[in-house]
Amino acid sequence: MADLEPLLGVQEPPHVITKSTRIASLDVFRGLCVFLMMLVDYVGSIFPIIAHSPWNGLRLADFVMPFFLFVAGVSLALVYKKVSNRVDASRKAVLRAVKLFLLGVFLQGGYFHGINSLTYGVDIERIRWLGILQRISVGYIVAALCEIWLSRRTHREVGFFKSYFWHWILAFSLSAIYLGLVYGLYVPDWRFEISSPTSSMLPINGSYAYMVKCSVRGDLGPACNSAGMIDRYVLGIDHLYAKPVYRNLKECNMTNGQVSESSPSWCHAPFDPEGLLSSLTTAVTCIIGLQCGHVLAYTQDHKKRIQSWSLFSVSLLLLGMLLAFIGIPVNKSLYTISYMLITSASAGITFCALYLLVDVYGYRWVTTPLEWMGKHSLSIFVLVTSNIAIIAIQGFYWSKPENNFIHWIVACFVNR
Repeated sequence: MADLEPLLGVQEPPHVITKSTRIASLDVFRGLCVFLMMLVDYVGSIFPIIAHSPWNGLRLADFVMPFFLFVAGVSLALVYKKVSNRVDASRKAVLRAVKLFLLGVFLQGGYFHGINSLTYGVDIERIRWLGILQRISVGYIVAALCEIWLSRRTHREVGFFKSYFWHWILAFSLSAIYLGLVYGLYVPDWRFEISSPTSSMLPINGSYAYMVKCSVRGDLGPACNSAGMIDRYVLGIDHLYAKPVYRNLKECNMTNGQVSESSPSWCHAPFDPEGLLSSLTTAVTCIIGLQCGHVLAYTQDHKKRIQSWSLFSVSLLLLGMLLAFIGIPVNKSLYTISYMLITSASAGITFCALYLLVDVYGYRWVTTPLEWMGKHSLSIFVLVTSNIAIIAIQGFYWSKPENNFIHWIVACFVNR
């Protein structure tokens, strides 16, 4: 697992970096990402205000993924600061990305059954192929190959645009392709079947059939967007996330974790928030982080670093807010352009603040726990995502399995 750590942000190869040159704020930022992930995963169900927004909008949980992608991009600028053999570096980057992707399939493909079940295993016909680590691996490999092959820089000339012109060409191209597909593809009416008896409709071959009326182009709602259509055609509906967050919308009338029978048909449908189409804008987030990493790698003056990051981040934030104002919704599930810009800008501003606090003013002791979490980010992610730690704690109970520490905590909050 150690060779996978660069994908979540190790700054330099071990033979290059020394303890004295390590950027502590980068570890702190990564640790903050892990902490936020744990917070929204375990506390979000108790305090929904910090959980993912059901569709359009921004909540605390919606910043976690872009923050991970951003810090991965920043780290790549340090990892590939000097590339002596592009082919060998590309081969290693692809291998790391494949390893991370497969680890993500293992953790989030359905193999583990959650904290309420000690069983495991997944039907290959229903395995979920996409997820958090898979998304990071896609952003990582795009940004890594971009840095390895498309950089045209000199040590005396480092800038956001001039030195990395082809990086921005790629970012704009990916964004243009995304916009063309999300607004240009025609989405016909579609039908799906599920085996869960959440409706009084007569079953077909043991399944329950639903029809979703669309026949539209450029719709960004949960029912008829082109992102979902692409995933259904390419991956298959049985390989998508079965419990999409849009089920928490008022239209779906969620009660006790179940969608109401009177809800619209699309409320019962699977949808993957880490889908194929949104991977395009995911990669752009990594490229944005990569540009901030260039400043860290080639600019030594604290003031110039902070000025560059601040100007860049504020510019992205204003552009994202402008796009949201003119009608492009801020949507995490679709990873819209406005969402990508606003969250990337937020990541840049947060990193700038941590750098000022930790590396400039020296308040490292304040963020020591986060720094430790950042250095062990992948290991913690595996423990949290697989719920191994929670399941282990639940294994100790009094008289009955229900009388365990985790159950008592949950019951305490629910009964308040």
